[in-house]
Amino acid sequence: MMKLFLGIVCAAVLAVILSLGLWPFHAPKNEVAWISGRPGLTFGRVSGAIGSAAMPTPASGGAGGSIEIWLRPWRIWDSSTLLAFSRPEVPYQLSFRQSQLDLEIRTGGNRVYVGDFFPRSGSLFLTIASGPTGTAVYRDGKLVRALARPRLTARDFSGQLVVADSAGQTDSWQGQLFGLAVYHRELTPAEVARHHLSWTKRARPEIADGEGNAALYLFHEGAGDIVYNAVAPGPDLLLPERYTVADKIALEPFWKEFNLSMSYWDSALQNVVGFVPVGFCFYPWFLALRLKRPALAAVLTGTAISVTIEVAQAFLPTRDSGTTDLFTNTFGTWLGVAGYRALRPLLRAYGLPD
Repeated sequence: MMKLFLGIVCAAVLAVILSLGLWPFHAPKNEVAWISGRPGLTFGRVSGAIGSAAMPTPASGGAGGSIEIWLRPWRIWDSSTLLAFSRPEVPYQLSFRQSQLDLEIRTGGNRVYVGDFFPRSGSLFLTIASGPTGTAVYRDGKLVRALARPRLTARDFSGQLVVADSAGQTDSWQGQLFGLAVYHRELTPAEVARHHLSWTKRARPEIADGEGNAALYLFHEGAGDIVYNAVAPGPDLLLPERYTVADKIALEPFWKEFNLSMSYWDSALQNVVGFVPVGFCFYPWFLALRLKRPALAAVLTGTAISVTIEVAQAFLPTRDSGTTDLFTNTFGTWLGVAGYRALRPLLRAYGLPD
């Protein structure tokens, strides 16, 4: 009777963990909507726009690059990706993130932060211009910070363009976008100021010949699933009906996932705690079944469940598929086994296996 009871408990634990790890079991609706009464898009909790084709690299691929984004964040205390450029072999090629009030510039595994950049309310006009001497960050046409690194090239501003989300793994940004431009050259301070004025006064930049404008999105369409590029040779932006992640990564290596952010450690802790019930429940069941090495069997069961979840998450756009969870889930299972062993004197009174 005890074997059956423990088996039912283990099945219930397994069902709960699989549900939490794989929910939702489909690609949800892409929460992107046109703003009523003015050009722009609203991006919701699970949303993003993707380039219709890779943005070509100019012949002068070593030249600098720039972006202009006119935006209004919705959630100041979140961390998410505003804009990203990726290639299948380098999904985290270049991205610009809102890290609560800070601006984060990510190139590969390197991150640079500009502190206290985003306002607590209202819109702002972000310009980033980079070249051989470093990267300049502007807010509303005025220089906020000059960085010695990164030193970005036009190639960094090429490839797959992803807006309000990340390539590789889901990282949706919530807010409104009113304009976006990409340049395959470093804008000068005078150009930055002039563009900011024309964007905010006329809803588009006054771009002179030779400024290297690779893509310009004015969001004037007001309806439909395409944001047209106003200049050549850059791609249009597609608004898929269902949420999707460009260049989705399967089982991302743990050394690439690792970072020192609070969200990373919060996720790690949740994954440890979430698998404690696996060890705590499967270990006594294996004891009751008289397996030769029940503790090892319980830990390996936790690892197998984790592998199953991570492989399945590679096909679910709202879930991240990585290898860090394999370690945290296995450790959590071991803690569950250790916890049961520590509580044996109490559990023995309830007839549980010893």
